[in-house]
Amino acid sequence: MGIHHFFTSLNDLERIIRCPGRFKFEEHNVAAHSWKVSQYAMFFGTLEEMEGATIDWKALYEKTINHDFAEVFIGDIKTPVKHASPELKQMLSHVEDKMMEQFIVKEIPDRFQAVFFDRMKEGKDTTVEGRLLEFADKLDQFYEAFAELKRGNSDPEFVNMYETALTKLLAIPLQASVDYFRREILQDAINEETQIDIQQITKNILANH
Repeated sequence: MGIHHFFTSLNDLERIIRCPGRFKFEEHNVAAHSWKVSQYAMFFGTLEEMEGATIDWKALYEKTINHDFAEVFIGDIKTPVKHASPELKQMLSHVEDKMMEQFIVKEIPDRFQAVFFDRMKEGKDTTVEGRLLEFADKLDQFYEAFAELKRGNSDPEFVNMYETALTKLLAIPLQASVDYFRREILQDAINEETQIDIQQITKNILANH
């Protein structure tokens, strides 16, 4: 069906709900997640650039916009399942890669295939753009969990999601971004009135970082 099928498949990302199977006050879909990740990455990429980093903006936008497209094939798999073992994570990654490869070969016109293979590959790597993608991806997980805890969702899944996202955010080797997040954003977040004591959860994590 060609590029038309690629374009119509983007609608499917709007119907894939993140963190499926749990009660949530706010539903989030994969398409919206990808857009938010690109916005976070744009801000923190600007911050890193202002602090002296060289940013390949084309690579950054391509990484962020496309980073979860493969979920159109397998859906959003819960983080605890995905990370249950290194072997399982590797197998799921392999399945995503193979299905993405087959999709490109079947649906993308020949003249564009090399470009798509490059754009749709795993974007999280040791480049500054790959690390910004990881930071932005975890930041959206942080905000999704924060929104649920703020409104009183006591599901342990969201406490764990908040703790995991915050711990990983603080460990990503982007010093300017981590410092800004910790000093400005996190302080604003924990100063908000919440139904669940996010401040104490946050203090417990910060004590070890």
